[in-house]
Amino acid sequence: MATEYTGTGYGAELPSPTMLLRAFREPVPALLSDPAADPRTREVLEAAHDLVQCHERRHHTQEAAHAAGATPRRVADCIRTVEQIDARRTDLVARIDEWVAINIPHRAGASLHTETLGAVIDRMAAKWVAAQQALGFPPPETAPRLKLTEGRVRRRSSPHLGEPPRHTDSEAHLQWYRLAELADGYKDLITEVAQHRRRLPVW
Repeated sequence: MATEYTGTGYGAELPSPTMLLRAFREPVPALLSDPAADPRTREVLEAAHDLVQCHERRHHTQEAAHAAGATPRRVADCIRTVEQIDARRTDLVARIDEWVAINIPHRAGASLHTETLGAVIDRMAAKWVAAQQALGFPPPETAPRLKLTEGRVRRRSSPHLGEPPRHTDSEAHLQWYRLAELADGYKDLITEVAQHRRRLPVW
């Protein structure tokens, strides 16, 4: 059952799509040096960064489990690792939702969103990793920064995400634009929350 926000926080704003997507790739302390960043959102951005790392580890672990020549013991080890990763994801999602409960007030009677913010960000992190893998981008610690700007993601060019390489196949573009759609949905959600037309559940 969803609970209501405590209303005891400081009314911090939710991270913008640009800040959230940057947090997926950049160390949060460096990101927070940006004047546009709200330091009160540090906990959300750190959890988002860690969720991407979880999904990257999950992807590589599943690849190892399905690799040719993987022994039953190796597969069992991979299954245990995935379970540990998913437990960590659950903790990170809860951490985001607890932050929302303390820091984001809402108007009684506003429409209740179907997902918690933690679940939304976890889904975006998973799609981010899928898009990066499909595009053949290196892991965050070795990848160059992508150019990210504010504004709605357009379907032919993605200001939030950079321009995908022209040589990528249809699967890579599909992953890329699905991520763009999620970024658009996130922007719409936080706009409605800020306008008190929608409230986020805390499960």
